[in-house]
Amino acid sequence: MTALSFEFFPTKTDEGARKLQVQARQLADCNPEFLSVTYGAGGSTRNRTRETLVSARDATGIPVMPHLACIGHSKDQIQSILKDYKDLGISRIIALRGDRPSGIGTVEYDDFQYASQLVAFIREETGDHFHIEIAAYPEVHPQARSMESDLDNFRRKIEAGASSAITQYFFNPDGYYYFMDRIASMGINVPVVPGVMPITNYMKLARFSDACGAEMPRWLRKQLEAYGDDSASIRQFGEEVMTGLCEKLVSYGVPALHFYTLNQAGPSMAIVKNLNLA
Repeated sequence: MTALSFEFFPTKTDEGARKLQVQARQLADCNPEFLSVTYGAGGSTRNRTRETLVSARDATGIPVMPHLACIGHSKDQIQSILKDYKDLGISRIIALRGDRPSGIGTVEYDDFQYASQLVAFIREETGDHFHIEIAAYPEVHPQARSMESDLDNFRRKIEAGASSAITQYFFNPDGYYYFMDRIASMGINVPVVPGVMPITNYMKLARFSDACGAEMPRWLRKQLEAYGDDSASIRQFGEEVMTGLCEKLVSYGVPALHFYTLNQAGPSMAIVKNLNLA
């Protein structure tokens, strides 16, 4: 059976946090391996990330995994966060470089420049306590100079002590297959879990995909454009497309599927149900 995991982002209000608890409980019925919670640029959601982690775990009993981005953080700050997570009984973490907060050209601290440095620091400070996930980019990180430099960066993160990886979402499975062939040729054999983005809103998805380098095939854009404001048709079509993608990935033998829920349980659960993975 293909393992599952689901990602949330911290809400800004207590009411939003209560609604997220409801979504988390629904997704718990899919028996996920873990629930993950994102971390805002420059640590802007640090407290909310922690609150969301604890809330989701308490509401579901499912293990949780915090995102941790290092840009703008000192080593002392990262040490404090790691100690807190250990004290909470958290044993899984995803180590990221992260972005600077919007509109800010410099950061207060400059102890970390790359995710590989954060991975190495976590290993130095905590040994084997954490299962460390990293990000992977089958279609190449948007800021990478080339695919080769991006693969070299991936290798550095693995050599620093990463346990496994989760990919940026994608719509073309061939990119994932090629990425797996390339890292295998480099002697890298860690699990790489595909990230899955349910399709529910075309305009938002198109903007985000353009910004993060996730290629939307022309046929997909044109069909979604044709639905206009018909959100029900977009959602139904999106469910069919992403179910088909996931079926190909499961047949390929991926270790798991990681869903970017955008704090909505329904679209991800529909795909899981179609795959008979719940």
